[in-house]
Amino acid sequence: MAEQVLRHIPVMLGEAVEGLAVRAGGRYLDGTFGRGGHARAVLSRLGPDGRLLLMDRDPAAIATAQAEFAADARVSICHANFSSLAEWDETAAGLDGVLLDLGVSSPQLDEAARGFSFMADAPLDMRMDPTQGESAADFLARADEREIADVLWVYGEERFSRKIARAIVEDRAGHPLTRTGELAGLIERVIGRREPGKHPATRSFQALRIQVNGELDSLRQGLASALERLNVGGRLSIISFHSLEDRAVKLFIRDHSGRVQGSRRGPPVAAAPARLAAVGKAQFPSEAEQAANPRSRSAVLRVAEKLS
Repeated sequence: MAEQVLRHIPVMLGEAVEGLAVRAGGRYLDGTFGRGGHARAVLSRLGPDGRLLLMDRDPAAIATAQAEFAADARVSICHANFSSLAEWDETAAGLDGVLLDLGVSSPQLDEAARGFSFMADAPLDMRMDPTQGESAADFLARADEREIADVLWVYGEERFSRKIARAIVEDRAGHPLTRTGELAGLIERVIGRREPGKHPATRSFQALRIQVNGELDSLRQGLASALERLNVGGRLSIISFHSLEDRAVKLFIRDHSGRVQGSRRGPPVAAAPARLAAVGKAQFPSEAEQAANPRSRSAVLRVAEKLS
């Protein structure tokens, strides 16, 4: 565990924490603790009256949080999806900032047994919380061809989603897919290597991970809960790693900004009172960070402040 903590490199650490505008006596929530890189940076800026709330759905992440922070009276820890943050009593007093580092964490990818990666053969699991819900293998065993194709297309933008889904359904009739290597091999056999430097299973693995963990639904619910719990002047600081996440965050901020909504084909829709304001524009990792940490290359940071 200590080795994982040392190897983990938080993405856009300085920018994300700066976005929170941390005050020494404020109350902040890190809803995706991971291995604690962002949390440590926030805690270093808090005084004795500050408060840091830590959440993660991954039991391994919570074990790390408990080992390192349980003795700190400023810290409270909850094993749960950040989508349920408003249900945690600790958030009822209001929050001055919420930080979310979305998607799969580096330790989850690096631990082959979790089944997130096609780089090593392992059980086809992909659950961020292995104690709940169905695994990727379970989903592929029960879903029909159309549902599998829809997931690969919508969540992975996989052009060959129907072809892959058809092959999965045909193969599982004789041999259920239970290993990452089996699925990656099937996809490569069906569509070949069409993009230099990119494994043909990349989009499908992303799509299945999003499906299994309900990531987009969790994000939408978590954003709404965070807005309700934020104090006026409180900040959202959110790092996304693919276009579906970033679009959801961007639209959430826009839809609560008080702008008049509508289209060129219809009359404007009366705007609701502004509750959020974007703080600056979308931010991206520097070239130096991308070179040092290739997993940061797709990251996008958006910050917003609660107005009312």
